[in-house]
Amino acid sequence: MASRRITKSAVNWAALSERVPEHQRAQFLAFKTKSDGYLRRVLANPEQAPAIDWAYYKSKVPVAGMVDDFQKQYGALSIAFPADTVKPQLDALEKEIKSDIEKFKTESNARISEYKKQLAHIASLIPYDQMTLEDYRDAYPEDAIDPINKPTFWPHTPEEQHDYVDKDAQPSHH
Repeated sequence: MASRRITKSAVNWAALSERVPEHQRAQFLAFKTKSDGYLRRVLANPEQAPAIDWAYYKSKVPVAGMVDDFQKQYGALSIAFPADTVKPQLDALEKEIKSDIEKFKTESNARISEYKKQLAHIASLIPYDQMTLEDYRDAYPEDAIDPINKPTFWPHTPEEQHDYVDKDAQPSHH
């Protein structure tokens, strides 16, 4: 028999519910209902199996020694609670996942700080609707039209320039 009686679910349903995406809410509720049903069925049974009245059976069974034999076998019967062989694997997996989460948090914080720097730079610029072409060239020198150093043809898109090579085009065999 189990060494302890299950009295309530070990799952923190409130914390789990917060992490369930909306499109999976129905499956989560169905799973919780099924789990609660199992727990109710376990709790409906008594903690200990009912005691057997061996004297009653001894008075009713005519075969001598049969009830004594059954009683001895029943007393010797011991159903062991299954050994937990998976917990060390789960603990190792949990540690691995926690380290992955910490690594992701560290990387995310680095990205966040970089994005904040970019936002601060953008906020420090003159609004686009108030920029002149010179202001735009100063803010974005790689994107600005530079007729002196990098002359381009109208409409100044890469496809319209004389040195443009289409990367997606199939090579022609002449």
